[in-house]
Amino acid sequence: MARIKIICTFLIVCLCITDGPTYPIDGYQITNIRRLAYLQLVVDGKIKGTKPVSGAMKSLDDICLNLNNLIGDKLLIGDTAVVLPAPDPDLQKAINGLFPGLNENYSLALLDITVGRPIRYASRKETAGYQPGSVGKLAVLLGFFTELAKVCPDSFAQRQDLLCTKEVRGGKWAMYDEHTVPIFNMQTEKLTKRTVIPSDVFLLYEWLDFMMSVSNNGAATVCWREAILMRAFGKAYPDLTEKQAEEYFNTTPRSELSDIAIAVVNEPLRKLGITKDEWRLGQMFVDGGTDRIPPKGGSIGTPIGLMKFLVMLERGLCVDEETSLEMKRLFYMTDRRIRYAASSALRDAAVYFKSGSLYKCRPEEGDRKSVV
Repeated sequence: MARIKIICTFLIVCLCITDGPTYPIDGYQITNIRRLAYLQLVVDGKIKGTKPVSGAMKSLDDICLNLNNLIGDKLLIGDTAVVLPAPDPDLQKAINGLFPGLNENYSLALLDITVGRPIRYASRKETAGYQPGSVGKLAVLLGFFTELAKVCPDSFAQRQDLLCTKEVRGGKWAMYDEHTVPIFNMQTEKLTKRTVIPSDVFLLYEWLDFMMSVSNNGAATVCWREAILMRAFGKAYPDLTEKQAEEYFNTTPRSELSDIAIAVVNEPLRKLGITKDEWRLGQMFVDGGTDRIPPKGGSIGTPIGLMKFLVMLERGLCVDEETSLEMKRLFYMTDRRIRYAASSALRDAAVYFKSGSLYKCRPEEGDRKSVV
């Protein structure tokens, strides 16, 4: 029996399935993400490289949503309010046992949705708010796909075609981030990992991949920028030129840009029933973005807010079922497993993973919370 658990901790989000998929390396044919072509060649033994662990070797068709067929389950009321079960005594006891010292800096929410068993829930300080770090990129992902659905409302295939054909330049928006991105040359079959530079041009799908698979902050800002442009230009977005985009940002008042930017990534969260105190995003990820669009409202995340998001994702309610599934695939296609996801115990498990870290920070005076 496959055991399925959704875990939300700060600052890590993970869906862990012992017998399931990730964004499959066979996805190159429909995404044009060149990194996936590289992995396929490695797996096929045609070029040298590190093969993914067995849990990361599932195919495109293997990925599914685990809660979209629930009927009459108490997990949801309607389509916009997540109502989680009361804590399961045994599971809660096990969770409490992980923190014998009751360290106040740890918060989590855990939902066991193993097939054939009652849904079980446990939590610890699940409403505590933290700086979400790169976990906030999930809000950008949701905002991006929400605006994309408005640009291409007729079919998901139309949206996917735009993702794998439209190229955009990062420019100063992608600066500055020390996270490298994997760039595969299809002609020479050479993989290079380097930081993004302003002249880099990639497909929309590849910018999304860089944001999710290696957590590149510049890529996240570019994706956020494109979501803003989708809202501003609507169905004219597919033919939008870089000159037109720059003119828009240069002539639109900064306060108006800030309002639009915040709305693009936060309104979809509210639509899912996630409150502003449970999860909000108020600032772009690199100076190249904040120099153009001022921060507003601050950022915060809680395990309960992220849990609500993951439940709605598994229900197929993040925009629509096809979008939810595609977002889940993007969770799976991480360039490498890090932190607990790198555990040998998870080698055979499909791990849907997005971590967040703050490498250089110190608590404000009087604030004892720490971030790991």
